[in-house]
Amino acid sequence: MTLHVTNTLTGEKEPFEPQDPENVLLYYCGLTVSDPPHLGHARSWVHVDVMHRWLEQLGYDVRHVENFTDVNEKIVARVGEDDLGADEREVAESYVRRTIEDMRSLNLLRAEVYPRVSEHVPEIVDLVETLIEKGYAYESNGSVYFDVTSFEEYGKLSNQELTEIESQGDPDERSEKRHPADFALWKAGGVDPDAVAEHRHEGVDHGGDPPEGLTWDSPWGEGRPGWHIECSAMSMTHLGETLDIHVGGRDLVFPHHENEIAQSEAATEQQFANYWLHCELFQMDEEKMSSSLGNFVTVAEAIDRWGANVMRTFLTAGSYNSQQLYSDETIAEAEERWEQLERAYEAAAETLDSPAASSKAEDLTLREAVADAREAFRTAMNDDFNTREAQSALLSVATAINRHLEAVGDEGADYRGLRRAVEALDELGGILGLSFDGSTTGSAELAGDVVELVLEVREREREAGNYERADELRDELAALGIEVQDSDDGPTYRLPDGE
Repeated sequence: MTLHVTNTLTGEKEPFEPQDPENVLLYYCGLTVSDPPHLGHARSWVHVDVMHRWLEQLGYDVRHVENFTDVNEKIVARVGEDDLGADEREVAESYVRRTIEDMRSLNLLRAEVYPRVSEHVPEIVDLVETLIEKGYAYESNGSVYFDVTSFEEYGKLSNQELTEIESQGDPDERSEKRHPADFALWKAGGVDPDAVAEHRHEGVDHGGDPPEGLTWDSPWGEGRPGWHIECSAMSMTHLGETLDIHVGGRDLVFPHHENEIAQSEAATEQQFANYWLHCELFQMDEEKMSSSLGNFVTVAEAIDRWGANVMRTFLTAGSYNSQQLYSDETIAEAEERWEQLERAYEAAAETLDSPAASSKAEDLTLREAVADAREAFRTAMNDDFNTREAQSALLSVATAINRHLEAVGDEGADYRGLRRAVEALDELGGILGLSFDGSTTGSAELAGDVVELVLEVREREREAGNYERADELRDELAALGIEVQDSDDGPTYRLPDGE
């Protein structure tokens, strides 16, 4: 069976055909790093990770890019809170560090690269200039707006009529725009103090003047990039003009993804993404789980309480494009399912490594159950990454193991059958990101990610002439036993022995 995916652009479930039969270009709209990641983020992360793993299982080389939005008024609003940092850059780096740690704790495969907005301002400016030159954008009082009336297919993703679309952007923009639905590509000046105040946490006394965000020079004056232009610039920088798969939350279909399509296709005259996959929102008390609503459970809290395997069992219990409810009951069900898988795996492994396993015993029911589970798992995953049915197939292997071990007679356990069952749990469970050996690839490699992040910060400090701070960062790494060596090609490092 060929992989089929539900394409938001067409509203149909379609056979997946990448541009290159050997490679898949996968882009995921990542976090705005202004709060600790929560389970709503984890749900999308895990499903994108499963997509990545299954595409590799199908034989594709997956080029997976996931961005960090590190320029945003929500980040500026955190300046001075909880020792996060003294400016927008420091706060963003603090949350990026936490986010990477949470990603590793969930046993996510690494993306090819995690681009940040602050690193891609030159590409953003170039893209805005292209849109102006082609007549799709215009400058107004130092800001630049995309003219939605110039793009004939505007609304094709969200199926909205231009005449019915409400004004985009803050109230101050309305007098500068030609059409209410036009959206900002570049914003003149710094962050609006009112926007910062809107996103401050209640009860936190910051004192003094409101913090200022980062700004950059541009042909239109000093300013900041608009939200939507960022993903277009970052994805096209690292994956080219046309993506195979673009993934994001359902709440981003409009205006974010609609605007990405308009500005990207206007600039390149190529289709921006062939398949748009949208993760449904995580429900908590009949509302979506979100940082802005304050009704979230952080990834760190969840992992500390239940561990990665239970959380991944919970998060893959529903498919990416189905709604899922967080509650004590649904978590308890996931915990029970994981324990069922783990007990069966351990019982089978223990039997395989004991005299109870026989080379002559043959349980055709067990062997057929494992073969059927493999086929059911493959069918489910090829049916729009249906993790719910895939997880059911995995549980059927556990059931078959238990029935076999309960029925073992004098002739002993079926060694070959149990071995096939254990291999199926390892392989298929691995596609769902489950680990039966008590370890995860993520945790084992966390140190390298954190060190690389610290070295990026150190390089920025050196480029800014803050050599004392750069030396302090190197000394802090040395105190942890991490040796840093500088060269013309950039810094390298060596972790302590055993890590």
